[in-house]
Order: sequence, then structure tokens, then C-alpha cells
Amino acid sequence: MDDKFQKRLNYAFILSMITIGYNTVEGAVSTFFGASDETLALFGFGLDSFVEVLSGVGIAHMIYRMKRRPVIERDSFEVTALKITGTALYTLAAGLVVGAVLAVINRSEPETTLAGIIIAVLSILTMYFLYREKIKVGKKLNSQPIISDAKCTKTCFYLSFILLTSSLLYELWGIPYVDALGSIGIAWYAWKEGKEAWENARTKSLSCSSDCC
Repeated sequence: MDDKFQKRLNYAFILSMITIGYNTVEGAVSTFFGASDETLALFGFGLDSFVEVLSGVGIAHMIYRMKRRPVIERDSFEVTALKITGTALYTLAAGLVVGAVLAVINRSEPETTLAGIIIAVLSILTMYFLYREKIKVGKKLNSQPIISDAKCTKTCFYLSFILLTSSLLYELWGIPYVDALGSIGIAWYAWKEGKEAWENARTKSLSCSSDCC
């Protein structure tokens, strides 16, 4: 590998580390305030962030292997990470749907969604940066796995908008059950991500150029 190619791989690895670090902090803060403020959407958003950490670890592991030698398929660690990620996302989606139904039945509402607004705005800015940079480096490396990871980051970007919308609507106008509706939106994306994770786990071969794989 030439120096330019190696630098791009190093940058891709740094981006994966930022993704892991940010999602870890975001998950901890979101679940804390989601539980204390009784906002299901924020709590579910935080759990999704924790699941994304596992997905990010799998990508970082793959890039690390790419830096050392040619890679043509996912190893057992990456496949296992994808399967666990997919299962966790399916479980999260089901839990959020049940939680939303119970919230409507019990007529429970959040105390405040201010934390959700702040976290969503920070997440939108961060995920946009990560998505843009991952797409750029993925195209330069002609690496489909890195581009796929960027698309996963884009999904987190959309999730942040769902959280922001539901949090704003409740905080400003107190619209009933909008928090439960937001959690349903997050559940839908979680289910979609889980399906993609399992599909990727079943396809061990990596589609990218011979230069990066």
C-alpha cells in the first residue's frame, strides 16, 4: 500500500473511533435523561446508540485488518458482531413498540423533553460530519463496507431528526402521545437496521476493489 492509501485507511479508522466514542457517551446521557424524564423516545434513542457502538467496533476491526493485509471477507468476529447487533436492534424495536402501547394505555407523558432537544441537535451535527467524511473516504478507497457504514451513520442522522421533532412538539405545545409516536419511529429504523445487519452477516464476502481488500 502507498502512503496516500495508508493515510486514508488511518482516517477511516479514526472516524470509526469517533463513532464509537460519541455513541458511547450519547447512549449513557440519553438513557439517563430518558429514564429520569420518562421520555421513551430519548431512552430508546440512547439504547440504539449503545447498539451502534457494537456495530462500530465491527467496522473498526475490519479497517484494522485492511491496514495489515488484503481482506476479501468478514472474519468470525465481524460476523458475530453483526448478528448480535441485528438481534439487539430487533429486540429494541419490539421493546419500543410495547413501551409506546403501554404509554398510551396508561396515559403517561414525559416530565420534559428538553434534554432530547439538546441531544438531538448535537447528534445531527455530529452524524452529518461523520456521514460526509465516511462517504468521502469510502469512495476514495473504493470500499463498499466503509460506504455501507456511512449509510448506517446516515440512519442515525435521521433518527436524530425524529427525536428532535417529537421532543420539540411536546416541549413547545405539549401534544399528547407525541413521545410515544417518536419512539415508534425509532423502532421502525431499529428494525430496518437489524434486518440489514443480519443480511450483511449472511454475506461474508466484501465488495470492494482489490486495492483496499
